Amino acid sequence: MDAAFTAEQDEIRRTLRDLLTRHAGPGEIRAAVRTAEGHAPALWRRLAQGLGLPGLALPEEYGGAGCTPTELALACEETGRALLPSPLLATAVLAAPLITALGTPSQRAGLLPRIADGTLTAALAVPGGSMAAALGLTGDNRSAPWSGGGRAGGVQARHGDGGWRLYGEADRVLDGHSAGLLLVAAHTGGYPRSRTLLFLVPTESHVPAEVSGGAPTEVPTDAPTRTQGLTRTRLTSLDETRPLARVELRDTPAALLGTDADTADVCGALAATGRTAAAALAAEAVGAAAGALERTVTYVKEREQFGRAIGSFQAVKHRLADLYVRVEAARSAAYYAAWDPAAGPLALAQALETARTVAGEAVQLHGGIGFTWEHEAHLYVKRAAADELLFGPVHRLRDHAAVRAGLFGDVSSRALAHEAAV
Repeated sequence: MDAAFTAEQDEIRRTLRDLLTRHAGPGEIRAAVRTAEGHAPALWRRLAQGLGLPGLALPEEYGGAGCTPTELALACEETGRALLPSPLLATAVLAAPLITALGTPSQRAGLLPRIADGTLTAALAVPGGSMAAALGLTGDNRSAPWSGGGRAGGVQARHGDGGWRLYGEADRVLDGHSAGLLLVAAHTGGYPRSRTLLFLVPTESHVPAEVSGGAPTEVPTDAPTRTQGLTRTRLTSLDETRPLARVELRDTPAALLGTDADTADVCGALAATGRTAAAALAAEAVGAAAGALERTVTYVKEREQFGRAIGSFQAVKHRLADLYVRVEAARSAAYYAAWDPAAGPLALAQALETARTVAGEAVQLHGGIGFTWEHEAHLYVKRAAADELLFGPVHRLRDHAAVRAGLFGDVSSRALAHEAAV
């Protein structure tokens, strides 16, 4: 195994970092999250059409760059460093691999090129906001009742003469308020043939365009958008850079992702996507931790007490050294997971824990200013906390990885029963 990055991978990292340094500073991030889209559309178009970011890991036949998950992880590390709000995670990391794995040739040909060039964004909607369970990160997604299983709170699919219709709702859908396409996980078949399938629900945008002069249009975060039995409401989220939405479906027409509802291995595709997504998320969390650490180091070099910079105090140096070791260890784990996705959940657990620790220490070392809304230090705390709520928690990620590895002996059946009960 050659752990060194190629010249092309280094160029991807350098080009993206330079662009985000110029166009995604703290001021631009704060402005972007207050737009209707929850991100800066002009910057997204530049990242998509100029750098081909959403198509990095897509096959060349669909307009992608044909790169590996490693390149996508490197890109996510840089977007995490800047805390960039963008559709990259929801579209390229979660939705695109599912369309590639399960879609028909016509579905792939019709959707993936538009995803690659950035003209189409997508979001994965699962019932109950149970993203980690659906992706198989914290439990076996074949046995855990994350899809509702016919009970209240799930999304139900019914097939009739007019095609498929969806009923129910999904909470905490990442970028669900603005995505042009929803991938909805729904339960169908009743008790005898109970199964979970994925459906395509195209949406109409209803999102105000930017006004002349480049100033973004601000809208209330809870303003709903509706189309053909579909209601999407942007939620007030802990981390503004991770816009979440509630998706309500009432007799909503949908198309089955794939052709055969009886043989589609949806849970397998979700678990495979979860492993690669965990590697990208781990890299993104490492980038956020590194960004918080870099800002803290810069601050302690400038802030003076007793006539000297506080960074010269031995206690501060020790704390920063410990944080640096944590970040580098988590980065190594994330890079390994990009090479071997099977290690993704463990790398994600380490990266989320590191991001939480570094962000907390960053606030402490910034002193009183670190607690204010005007300073960006608290944004890293929110990102770390929100990501663990959405894709963790850390102890569940590690517990499931240990069960799968057989570290606790023959207890898999008991563990899976416990996960299903939880």
